[in-house]
Amino acid sequence: MTGAAGVASSAAGAASARGMTRRTAVGVAFAGLAAACTTTTNQATQPTPAASATAGPPEEVLGTGTVPIALLLPLASPLGQSFRNAAALAVADFPQGNIRILVKDDGGSDAGARNAVQQAIGQGAQLILGPIFSAAVSGAASVARPANVPIIGFSTDVSVAGPGVYLLSFLPQQDVERIVTYAGSQGKRSMSALLPDSAYGLVVEAALREIAGRSGIRLLSVERYAANRSDLAQKAQAIASFGSQIDSLFVPEGGDAAAAIGTALSQSGLSGGRVQLLGSGQWDDPRVSSNPAFNGGWYPAPDKAGFQAFASRYNARYGAAPPRTASLAYDGATLAAGLVRSAGPQPFSETVLTNRDGFIGVDGLFRFEPNGQNRRGLAVYEISGGTVQIRVPAPRSFAAAS
Repeated sequence: MTGAAGVASSAAGAASARGMTRRTAVGVAFAGLAAACTTTTNQATQPTPAASATAGPPEEVLGTGTVPIALLLPLASPLGQSFRNAAALAVADFPQGNIRILVKDDGGSDAGARNAVQQAIGQGAQLILGPIFSAAVSGAASVARPANVPIIGFSTDVSVAGPGVYLLSFLPQQDVERIVTYAGSQGKRSMSALLPDSAYGLVVEAALREIAGRSGIRLLSVERYAANRSDLAQKAQAIASFGSQIDSLFVPEGGDAAAAIGTALSQSGLSGGRVQLLGSGQWDDPRVSSNPAFNGGWYPAPDKAGFQAFASRYNARYGAAPPRTASLAYDGATLAAGLVRSAGPQPFSETVLTNRDGFIGVDGLFRFEPNGQNRRGLAVYEISGGTVQIRVPAPRSFAAAS
């Protein structure tokens, strides 16, 4: 759940110097121009109050361009408002982008999304950005697909992805692939996993079993813990009983659970370098990096500099820090603007959207796959004494990532 203009601009120049394709340059250039652009005076893109503000008018339009696209969000929620704000920031940064964004409230539901897409298509929308929740993405797709209007959604549920429905979100399967593959390249051969007994845990377990097998890593045990400290401690102790038979431990959950996980790792003797701790993008959180139990752990995440600069500009405009995922709405709007300007008469065709060279946005390199999922260029970080250091930088091209 898992973009500085100046940083992105440098990336754009570097990408062009390496001879990236024209379509790649579309995403790179528009991710990079943000700081250089002046803010539009269009009233529709003026800042709203902080992310907790109430929903704007149902027919709010961001920008004055000739190409309509729709943005579907649960506008009554702070998360939905933060995504709306991020999209408005993108429109303000790219007044020459020639798009106008029709902001629609999907209510976070299947029916709400279907209704919103019907309205948007009736208004000529050529692309749908959002929704955030999987049920709403599914509902939106049921209307958009027959109309041949592509969706760039923000859900992490890959079951709703498919041709014409592309997910821009941070997918947990990619976190698993990046960190487990890296661990294998560093000589790790026998792993255990400590996973939450939840839908998220099931997703990462399936990915872990597949990728560990491909990487020549023996998955010795998988322990699933309930949402209580007692069960977590018991499962951590069960893993610790394997002793030197394991050389690495995958513990993807972080955030609110970091304190309890850290205690369980310390009490079971699994911290302190006994095994190599491996995490997910959920570890990209001060509650993890500041906890001594996670010291020495490795985890995957996008390049930090891009989001930090985006967050600084968002905070300056709206007076509040954005949630980590708000950059998805910014990148979606930025990509749409870039493609309209540079990708020809069919800017949102499957050929353009699934360009193999991909695009560069706030969170670095990404591309859409024909199956609707995405691939991202992720860095590998190490927690060291309460700070976070880069072990492997994020790639700037998919050729470099392969």
